[in-house]
Amino acid sequence: MPEKIKVLVVDDSALVRKIITDILERDPAIEVVGTANNGKTAIFKNKVLDPDVITMDIEMPIMNGLDALRHIIQTNPKPIIMMSVLTQDGAEPTFRALEYGAVDFIPKPSSILSLSVEEIGNLLIGKVKSVYKSKIKIQKKTAAEAGDGGKDLPAPSLSGIKPGESRKVVAVGTSTGGPSALLQVFRCLPENFPSPVLVVQHMPEGFTRAFAERINDNSALSVKEAEDGDLLRPGHGYVAPGHSHIVVERKSGGDVVRVVGGAKVSGHRPSIDVLFDSVAAAYGRDSIGVIMTGMGRDGASGMLNIKKNGGSTIAQNEDTSVVYGMNRVAVEMGAIDVIVPLHDISKKIVEYL
Repeated sequence: MPEKIKVLVVDDSALVRKIITDILERDPAIEVVGTANNGKTAIFKNKVLDPDVITMDIEMPIMNGLDALRHIIQTNPKPIIMMSVLTQDGAEPTFRALEYGAVDFIPKPSSILSLSVEEIGNLLIGKVKSVYKSKIKIQKKTAAEAGDGGKDLPAPSLSGIKPGESRKVVAVGTSTGGPSALLQVFRCLPENFPSPVLVVQHMPEGFTRAFAERINDNSALSVKEAEDGDLLRPGHGYVAPGHSHIVVERKSGGDVVRVVGGAKVSGHRPSIDVLFDSVAAAYGRDSIGVIMTGMGRDGASGMLNIKKNGGSTIAQNEDTSVVYGMNRVAVEMGAIDVIVPLHDISKKIVEYL
């Protein structure tokens, strides 16, 4: 019988600890080997119990989840999934946690909005299994590195292209590990970037607006959560809202983003495949598709569609991916022109312009 995935559950609420434990142990492949009610106890139990995966609350007494996360990543790194409150106030520390080294986050059962307990449970079980199977390479960071999310490379030069000259449209898809990876890509795009950038990041409703604002604050581009009818402008980024798909529509008065509902596609709404298929159909050889870290296969067939329509396709490599899943499937399907490490993605996008 295969070994079970050992999980440490960290939360200051006894009720939430029980709910998460019950959710995880519904799956015969998972065993909760311990719980902790604060960050200090979590650090101790991580050493003693040696779990495969940790779920971590943020707001706790004695030591909060962010401080515990930074200590664990520096001393005895494990894949850590943050349990986050679905509010604007909850978004800021969640994104900091991802920059410090957490692999992903899900909404806490106590903060249910559009997600049911069953949906949160399926999400959590799926993420625990994915990050465990991936044998994530957690990089030890110094306190200084953890504080600023690491150093970014200089933005590549766009000296040969003037704003508005390029007809290209860039579409990017990410999932697990994506928020901090996307932040690095956007930080490295030059301020005279001549194309619009459309992004689907698998993320719960309620977080995408704050995420877009975070990218905007750390990028030379102007980035926002996409709204139906937004004009596609050079040097602007559009992040799909957590509840809807986004597609592009070509119009005589200017191309626009459409925010649309509908069923999940490839298991997701927003779906990367929906965006990529739309961009491939609308722009053909003027499409640049980028698929990055994430579990599952969403985006892989869309990348193949972009390639078949004459567009350029880029995949993040395995070594720099938190989870080599969606990008791996795209590579195996023959959908990718070039595979590059995270720090070279912005440079490669600029080359394709």
